[in-house]
Amino acid sequence: MSIILAVNGVVETYPVKPAAQRHMQVEAVEAQGNNDQRSSSSDRSNVAAHNAYQQQANQDQHAKPALFARDLMTSPVLTLSSDSTVSDAWTIMTHKGFRHIPITSMHGTLVGMVSDRDLLRHVPGLSTGTAPVQAAQHRLAEIMVTRVISATPATDIREIARTMLSERIHAVPILDGTRRLVGILSARDLLRAIANHGPLELWT
Repeated sequence: MSIILAVNGVVETYPVKPAAQRHMQVEAVEAQGNNDQRSSSSDRSNVAAHNAYQQQANQDQHAKPALFARDLMTSPVLTLSSDSTVSDAWTIMTHKGFRHIPITSMHGTLVGMVSDRDLLRHVPGLSTGTAPVQAAQHRLAEIMVTRVISATPATDIREIARTMLSERIHAVPILDGTRRLVGILSARDLLRAIANHGPLELWT
């Protein structure tokens, strides 16, 4: 499975919604083309359009994704343990310019994620330096998001982008076959790729 959902470390199947299939659209056009040909066999433009769609459909059947998570992800990944504090996470985020940090267990297993919004929601005074010391010392295990959606290095970029949109998340950890964290892909990485390497070739 390419997109993986883990809740409190327990892996579940994530129901990915498939993209609209090109060949289904082509079949609809073919049906319309057949009707048009019956009503006006001299309409060469409809025949030409039909042939063009059919040719494109045949090409799409042989096309393969050209961009994968491994091509755009940030690696290596800075992580924090679940017993680290809110203050630890905020310090790293402000100094490194990060907005998301994966959280690992004492065994190195990915168990959660925290974002800058998570930190500010639980300790509002962080951004102004007025956070109570006791609040800033809360452990990340208390506030981290334990429902983590991840992907593999070979996951199609479009599949990750669709998942980000539907789940309203801005970063996806990338795990290898042994569930080891090997990268992270954020919305910023996608925008950087478009800005620096566009137009992106999504298919070969």
